[in-house]
Formats: sequence, C-alpha cells, structure tokens
Amino acid sequence: MIRKARTEDVEEIKQIIDFWADRGQMLSRPLSEIYDYLRDYYVFLEEGWIAGVCAMHICWEDLAEVRSLAIREEHRKKKIGKRLVEACISEKEILGICKIFVLTYQPAFFQKLGFQKIDRATLPHKIWADCIKCPKFPDCDEVALILK
Repeated sequence: MIRKARTEDVEEIKQIIDFWADRGQMLSRPLSEIYDYLRDYYVFLEEGWIAGVCAMHICWEDLAEVRSLAIREEHRKKKIGKRLVEACISEKEILGICKIFVLTYQPAFFQKLGFQKIDRATLPHKIWADCIKCPKFPDCDEVALILK
C-alpha cells in the first residue's frame, strides 16, 4: 500500500535513507529536513512496516524533483521503487508541473520510467538550492534525468 507519509514515519524514513547514504548510494537527509518536507514524501507499507520511501519536491514554477527514493534492502526487486515514483509522478497534473527531474546513481531505473538524460547545468535552481550544500559539490557524479 502506498500513502502519504505521516509524522510517525519520519524516524523510519530516515533509517531507510541513511542505510543507502552510508553506502554512498544517495545523500542523507537531516531529520529536521524530513519533517520540513514531509508533505513531499510517499511511503510503501508492507505488513505494517515501511518498505520504501520516495519524495517529489517542487523546485520552481514548472519543475519538480523526485528524490530520496530508498527501498529496504530485503524488499528490493519487488517493483516498490517503480510504484513510488509513479505515485510522485501522478501529482504532476494536479500541481501543474511540466517537468520532473532526478539526480541518481541508477539512471537505467529511471530511463525505464520514461526519464531522459540531460546536462545537470540545465538545472540551475537545483544546483544552487541543494547541490551547493552537498559534500560532493562541485564534483557530482550523479546522472541528471528529466521527464517531460
């Protein structure tokens, strides 16, 4: 089952994200940031536990980012990530978003969902809003993709 995240989910969301962040697969998110952007998050529940998480954050008038896609290791390969990203994308029309982008180490996954590679430099709002705080800035090795 997929639903919007709740405050009671924040600690578990952070644990799932940090598991992959500790392995260099994504960026960690401070607890305060997860609370600040809780309305951006979806969770996938399986047997009462959060098996996966994903967020869609609005960056600009017509641009949003899919971020923090993380699936518990024991729940990978069950199409949970695909379903979470599709839940985020489903908000596109409701919110009036024309383009959704992602920065990822897993470009093939997103390409299967219709995202296409782009130059990171075409995302100036993203670069200056979040990327400048990243420990990998300016030597980012994530791949930028967009869905129009």
